[in-house]
Amino acid sequence: MTLHYRCPICSAPLTEHNKTLHCEHNHQFDVAKEGYVNLLPVQFKKSRQPGDNLDMVQARRAFFATDHYQFLQSHLAQAIAALPCEAVIDMGCGEGFYTQAIANSLPATSQVFGVDISKPAIRYAAKRYPQVHFSVASIKDTPFVAAQADVLLSVFAPVFADEMARLLKPQGQLLVVSPGPKHLYELKTHIYDEVRLHDAPDCPPGFVEAEQTHLEQTQQVPTDVIKHLIKMTPFAWKFKESHYETLEQACHHEVTFSFLITRYQKA
Repeated sequence: MTLHYRCPICSAPLTEHNKTLHCEHNHQFDVAKEGYVNLLPVQFKKSRQPGDNLDMVQARRAFFATDHYQFLQSHLAQAIAALPCEAVIDMGCGEGFYTQAIANSLPATSQVFGVDISKPAIRYAAKRYPQVHFSVASIKDTPFVAAQADVLLSVFAPVFADEMARLLKPQGQLLVVSPGPKHLYELKTHIYDEVRLHDAPDCPPGFVEAEQTHLEQTQQVPTDVIKHLIKMTPFAWKFKESHYETLEQACHHEVTFSFLITRYQKA
């Protein structure tokens, strides 16, 4: 691999031998049978199971099995394929829905990495998408040697500007997907008296905005699919049984999917 992992304990580069990554200080990390590597040592965990739990992962899997977000997936794969990129990292990749589409759009000589703190999500991704290098780790302190990535992708994930600047090459590009103004507007009317539109994201420190694209579609979504969608959103905990009962009065509902895709360059 041209983009190298680094040891999460001492930051020395990791090399692979017989399905084990090790550094010069003899810290070792086994490659799991599914193909991913866990680079989140237990002493660095802030909870027993950090990140999304199995229920949330399964909800996203069920939703992504439909074609409702395919227009966003296709746009990202095409946008990244149009950039010079030998190495791409999907920061907070989850189950690899976008990661694998990007890998499939790039030449075989390009490397695509996915990193997420959720072990259930990474295990699922690695089993199904062997063309991507997956790892369990924090995106605030990623397990990669500095200045080797051409493109970073962040889809609805926290943006840690210093870490992203560390990872990117001098001419590297950062793509951030955030909610568009009316994202899931119709669903929010069930739980908020007044729905506030989303604002555009602020430019991360150390970057300059190069381009911003607004993607939006209003689709008819089956009620059973909406339930999976709700469970993968930050406002899921606000949905009460009465809200679900209201949704179940119809087989389909109109839902607006709105996204801002902002491309940044290192300042």
